[in-house]
Amino acid sequence: MKNFIKNFGIIFLVLLLVAGLLSFANIGKAPPESVGINKLVAEIEAGQVKSVDVSGDTLTVTLLDANAKKQEIKKEFGQSFSELMQNYQVTPEKLKNIEINVIQESGLTYWLSLLLPFLIPVVLVLVIIYFMTRQVQGANNKAMGFGQSAARQVKPEDKDKKTFKDVAGAKEAKEELEEIVDFLKDPKKFADMGAKIPKGVLLMGSPGTGKTLLAKAVAGEANVPFFHISGSEFVEMFVGVGASRVRDLFTKAKKAAPAIVFIDEIDAVGRKRGAGLGGSHDEREQTLNQILVEMDGFEPNLGVIIVAATNRPDVLDSALLRPGRFDRRVVIDMPDIQDREAILTVHAVGKPLNKEVNLHKLAERTPGFSGADLANLLNEAAILAVRTNKKQITETEILESIEKVMLGPQKKSRVMTVKDKEMTAYHEAGHAIVGHFLKNCDPVRKVSIIGRGLAGGYTLSMPEEDVHYKTLAKFKDELAMTLGGFVTERLVYGNEMLSTGPANDLKQATALATSMVMRFGMSDILGPRSYGENQELIFLAEEIHQHKNYSEKTAEVLDNEIDRLLEEGKKVAEQIIKEHRTQMDNLVKHLLEKETVEQEEFIEVVGERK
Repeated sequence: MKNFIKNFGIIFLVLLLVAGLLSFANIGKAPPESVGINKLVAEIEAGQVKSVDVSGDTLTVTLLDANAKKQEIKKEFGQSFSELMQNYQVTPEKLKNIEINVIQESGLTYWLSLLLPFLIPVVLVLVIIYFMTRQVQGANNKAMGFGQSAARQVKPEDKDKKTFKDVAGAKEAKEELEEIVDFLKDPKKFADMGAKIPKGVLLMGSPGTGKTLLAKAVAGEANVPFFHISGSEFVEMFVGVGASRVRDLFTKAKKAAPAIVFIDEIDAVGRKRGAGLGGSHDEREQTLNQILVEMDGFEPNLGVIIVAATNRPDVLDSALLRPGRFDRRVVIDMPDIQDREAILTVHAVGKPLNKEVNLHKLAERTPGFSGADLANLLNEAAILAVRTNKKQITETEILESIEKVMLGPQKKSRVMTVKDKEMTAYHEAGHAIVGHFLKNCDPVRKVSIIGRGLAGGYTLSMPEEDVHYKTLAKFKDELAMTLGGFVTERLVYGNEMLSTGPANDLKQATALATSMVMRFGMSDILGPRSYGENQELIFLAEEIHQHKNYSEKTAEVLDNEIDRLLEEGKKVAEQIIKEHRTQMDNLVKHLLEKETVEQEEFIEVVGERK
């Protein structure tokens, strides 16, 4: 109804505007005076008529008096002017001095003059009906297209297409995908050798490692159409819609071959079947079945490559991963220091960095960061520089952005009492002292009692180089460092004054000790065995059931071993804090004065690491 009123209003305004323009066009022109034939005859007899224009059934009379209006007379249609004058007994002598002009109408004008009075109302009615029904037609089109694929197509001529130059790092992944590019460029070379290119490529890696970017780069390098869709876009509340969209997507891809179909987050529809939730008409399973059938229906070297991405390969159905479907799997790891530097170089383009900013040192300070994290880091630094009205991004904004990405924004507005501030300082100093004087812990980069995110304060420790394997000794030292805050509060304030501050530390320490015993086999008593296999019920992507592959007797031993590791870590932390109590008190004093202590000042206060 709203659209009808809107369209009707538009039509009314247009007609009003046209009428207004026509009225303005006629301003200044006096309309002719309508008179009868008898008056015209009298004027002719009196010699007052200068000229007569004959147009169809209309006579336009111009008098000799220049001030007089023109006159308009209607006569019978088909009757000539001379016949009319004869009927009124006007002599030819009276007509000799009158200029008579016969205006011949064109056929178009004639017919328009006849039809327009009838056509205009009909056209207006039809226009109104059209606008009324267009909305209904739009709803019908949506209903008819409900089963069509919503895949977005990126064409080769698009300006923003990606290539391997836009993907920093991931050298091994790009090498694996270069074969796909070669096939799409020259499939005959592979066919002559009898080789069949993989139908499907599965990109596996942590969130933010560049899976989607790599898929777009493959399409850009091969210069072929690229169909992009998310796994969740297949699934609707109506059974069969997902399968219909799969069929439509593959039909479009075959018509555009050679082409790439990219299914992001395929675990949304590709999870293991047979959960028993929803029966045989489970929409997700129907969609997965259709994907399997479509991939089997490909002819060898058809020219359509299916690229899928997921960060949960462990939950995918085995039928998807067998040869002939997704038979090539490319693992995209978190970037190492060289890759991080290359990624930072790519994202630094267009950002005015100060000369003091060293991207290599920045890569050293960001172990464990994904490509998306690094892009966000530089973006946050640029925002901070704008906020402080700087013309360049300095190292200060870079370091602040690292902590913001890791922990969240600073809580400068939080008002802390003197007692809370002191407890926070001792807590963080306990972490820092234990971590500094244990050789297997990462170097302490920064200690602060300014809250960030959910933390009231934080101790930032980062490795000097990428670590791929962790040893038992390193785990034990990290366990002691994690318990450093709890132990310090207990030694300084006593058991009666223990606060809720170490709650998250205790959670992390318990999780670390549990992993050491149950996952990594770091227990002499239990031996090299893994405990507690997780079995997922495929429901809402949650681990809602844990299978115990050990007896109750073994569970007691597991608890004892976890308790032993926690107690051992607590004793090590107590020993370190007691030995270096003076350095800890000095660090607390600096924290209360400055709130934040950087690495260089921290070493000056507590001494070099042995």
